[in-house]
Amino acid sequence: MFFSRTGRLKLSAKPAFVALSVLAAPLVLSACMSSEKDIDLSTYVDKTEPADVLYNQGLANLNAGRLQEASRKFEAVDKQHPYSEFARKSMVMGAFANYRQGNYEEAIGSAKRYLTLYPTTDDAAYAQYIIGLSYYRQIRDVTQDQKEARQTLQTMQELVTRWPDSEYVEDAKAKMRFATDQLAGKEMQIGRYYLERREYIAAIKRFRNVVENYSNTRHVEEALSRLVEAYYALGLTDEAQTAAAVLGHNYPDSPWYKDSYKLLQSGGLAPRENAGSWISKAGKLITGA
Repeated sequence: MFFSRTGRLKLSAKPAFVALSVLAAPLVLSACMSSEKDIDLSTYVDKTEPADVLYNQGLANLNAGRLQEASRKFEAVDKQHPYSEFARKSMVMGAFANYRQGNYEEAIGSAKRYLTLYPTTDDAAYAQYIIGLSYYRQIRDVTQDQKEARQTLQTMQELVTRWPDSEYVEDAKAKMRFATDQLAGKEMQIGRYYLERREYIAAIKRFRNVVENYSNTRHVEEALSRLVEAYYALGLTDEAQTAAAVLGHNYPDSPWYKDSYKLLQSGGLAPRENAGSWISKAGKLITGA
């Protein structure tokens, strides 16, 4: 622009023009440099690649274990070819790649977006499954909040309901059982806390929730036994006897039943079911019944 082929600055016979040219040169060069900095050359190259090429590159990286690179390729398809068939496939595969990397929020976001845009496609069940798995992997110990367990249960239940013939249903049900057990375990943990503090009414509320809503979990035996203990401590012997009777009917060989039987026996009582009690009604729903 201002330089000859030899790299030297061309001079003009007019001093004023030379001065202006010299002053303008840095501004023009600066603008050119700024413009060059704003250009992402790698993105420019990517944009020249067809959707199928990017998608297949993503699959190749995924199979090779290069998950981050796979995610980048799938994202490129979605951004550069948003209305293509490969963009639809890339969206769900990108969700899977993020799940494999432990980027659960990103995986959930992508899968939910897919379900919003393509709720009736063949991959919709898979997208729902990825959401459930992402919640499942975040389930924490029962001493902590069980928000993810509730989300897992809700998501996987929706999968089973909407796509009952899906290949993911069997594993979804297994994840639901685990999440349900976690929720029951959390209720037991809180109930034991109240029981130790002799806050019997609060404890009974938690144990009752386990018996009524989580009767198919391993925690129901202890919940019934703890109800015997709490009701007995309050002097509500009829309820204590009923809880022990339901426990003995469903789990006659349970150590929890033996403990409850001994507790009642120490007060001259024995298990006896009151058919009108909520415990008796809930007992009919217990898996062991």
